[in-house]
Order: sequence, then C-alpha cells, then structure tokens
Amino acid sequence: MALKKPAPTAPSSDDERRLARDLPGLLSALAAADPLARRWAARDLAAHPNASRALVDRLRIETEPSVSQVILTTLTRLGDEIAVAGLTECLRSEDAMLRNAAIEAMKQLPDEVAPVMEQLLKDDDPDVRIFAVDVLESLRHPRVEEWLIRVIAEDPHVNVCATAVDLLGEVGSERAVPTLHALKARFVDEPYIQFAADLALKRIAQG
Repeated sequence: MALKKPAPTAPSSDDERRLARDLPGLLSALAAADPLARRWAARDLAAHPNASRALVDRLRIETEPSVSQVILTTLTRLGDEIAVAGLTECLRSEDAMLRNAAIEAMKQLPDEVAPVMEQLLKDDDPDVRIFAVDVLESLRHPRVEEWLIRVIAEDPHVNVCATAVDLLGEVGSERAVPTLHALKARFVDEPYIQFAADLALKRIAQG
C-alpha cells in the first residue's frame, strides 16, 4: 500500500515570528523573503523607538501592500522626526494607495506634523502642496485656519487654492473673510474659485 504524503500545513503566526523578537532579530525579519514575516516584524517594531529609520528604508522598497500598511501604522505609533519625514516623503509617491495611507497617518500626528507643514505648503511641487492641504482636512491643530489663509493668499497655483478654499469653507472664521475676497479678485476668471469662495463666505456668515 502506497504511503500518502501528508498535506503541508499553513504556517502559523509562531512560524512567521520565528526569529528573535529583539531589535536585531526584528530588523532581520523586516528584510525576510516571506511577506508574513516582514509584516509581523513591522508590527512588533512599534515597541522599539529606534526602529524608525529601518522602517522608512523598508517602506521605500516594500512591494507588498499589507506590509506597507503595517509599516505606516508603526511609523504613526512611533511618531518621531524620522517617522514623520518618512510619511512626508510618501506624498511624492506615484503609488496612490501608499500616498493616501500616508496622508491618513499624518492626520493622526498633529503636533508632530506641524513643524513640517509650512515647508510642505511651500513645496515646489503643487501636487505635494495639494496633498499637504489634504492632511489639514482632519489635522486637529490650532494653526489649520492660519495655514489655509496663507495658502489662498500666496499660492500661485489655482488647484492648490481651490483645495484650500474648499476646506476653509468648513473650518474658516471671520478672520478668513478679507483673504477670501482677495482670492476672488486674484482669480476673477476662474469660475470654481468664485463659487467655492462665495460658498465659504456664506458658511462663515451663517456661523
């Protein structure tokens, strides 16, 4: 009677975490061929404040979306200067999923993101400036309105201003009114700017 070869068993979480869980072991696992091992390593590195650089470096080359997502979550939990810089760099990514995930992560770090926000809003790339405004959408920071007012007062790109004025219609106060009128005068031939600025002014007037 022929012997039947036992069916292979699916790896358990213990198999995926078989390397040492100290920092050197986790950094080795972060570079493993197995994406499950990389995912566990990225999650467990949240307990190591010195892991941000390795996580950012891995994020730049990671090809498995589930691993990238865990890396972003861990960077959000660490929230140090290196982590924030890594999240910020994702705003330049051609990968829309990664970029949007980084935007959501940055929204959770208002105090940590604030020091780099002015630089982002003055970036040479208008797309990066737009994404920075997207971060402001849910960024619970007292300077959000100030930043938005500065954008619509100074940014030369109509799409950046349009994104900012949309948000200003939701969070703006009386202090934004003069700048909204100035924006209308600056982009007098742009129908959307006229519409969005009028809507923002109406919402502010209604309190």
